[in-house]
Amino acid sequence: MDKLLAGKRAIVTGGTRGIGRSIVESLLAAGASVAFCGREGGAVDVALAELKSQHGERIHGRACDVARSKEVSEFFTFVDERLGGLDILINNAGVGTFKKTADLTLEDWHRVLDTNLSGVFYCCHEALPRLRNPGAYIINISSLAGKNPFAGGAAYNASKFGLNGFSEAMMLDHRFDGVRVSYIMPGSVNTDFGTAAMGKPPANPSNASKHDKTDSSWKIDPADIARIVMLLLQMPERTLVSRIEVRPSKPGK
Repeated sequence: MDKLLAGKRAIVTGGTRGIGRSIVESLLAAGASVAFCGREGGAVDVALAELKSQHGERIHGRACDVARSKEVSEFFTFVDERLGGLDILINNAGVGTFKKTADLTLEDWHRVLDTNLSGVFYCCHEALPRLRNPGAYIINISSLAGKNPFAGGAAYNASKFGLNGFSEAMMLDHRFDGVRVSYIMPGSVNTDFGTAAMGKPPANPSNASKHDKTDSSWKIDPADIARIVMLLLQMPERTLVSRIEVRPSKPGK
């Protein structure tokens, strides 16, 4: 993988921890220059300091709530100034609220849909005019919750079902413009997703099955998703893997 992406410029949203952080680190290891964002400025500062110590001026970070179109526009202007162009966009930022439909507040609904779906649109809308180089790629991190509904997942399911449909339509819109679009649907990933959100998801949102919460070793590792991203980016330009489902090989019981 080393230096296979030398000269490439990439954006990763939600890049301070979990899947996003693993993707940032993998892109840097492959030689790309990377700009990432996160909703919390303090977390961005900490991650940036850690990454700069090893990667210097190839890494840039800025606070951005992707649910706010103005902040997205400002972030992409920041990327223009730091990277001077764009080749790869990884939409990873996401939130979850897990309640019965009747218990969802309007704030709950809008926060999830505005981040997980509208936020991806805002980023893609900014990125597409900039993606004019060979090998341009957009990869959206979705979820198996985008095809498997579960109780308590009304807002989250809606956002991920919508993201999958949006990704496929965008692929058809821009495949002849030299932009490949893929989306990845992980099952249970070993991150703290949900604990900082407004609610806590079931142990496995993809099928709402019950698992041993004391042992998370059965879950997908964030680095596994980053590896899939890297495999997609290494595919020949004549080839498009439109979507990938990935789940734990031996789910907990």
